[in-house]
Amino acid sequence: VQLQASGGGLVQAGGSLRLSCAASGRTFSSYSTGWFRQAPGKERKFVAAVDETVALTIYGDSVEGRFTISRDNANNMVYLQMNSLKPEDTGVYYCAAAPLWRFVKVRSKYQYWGQGTLVTVSS
Repeated sequence: VQLQASGGGLVQAGGSLRLSCAASGRTFSSYSTGWFRQAPGKERKFVAAVDETVALTIYGDSVEGRFTISRDNANNMVYLQMNSLKPEDTGVYYCAAAPLWRFVKVRSKYQYWGQGTLVTVSS
């Protein structure tokens, strides 16, 4: 599985962005997919995930209610709609694929990673 994230940019606080993750590989539809972000000088942290059936989603506490993850298996795409953005949402956002849903909040359980896209939220 190969992943390519895009859609990052500069936005003012309160604004919105939609990130996209394009996947390739025949087995993508069997993986859960997540988004992580890494702020400058900090660890990469879990943001959101969606399971392979698109029936389950889960969010990090700091983005719950503001971000929405979605997935289009027919086109091998995963999206992260980010609303009400805050300066603390700034960071490089990575999409990743994990084989087991029960570990989707655990960074080390992800098998494939995209290259990341930078989101900068100005105050």
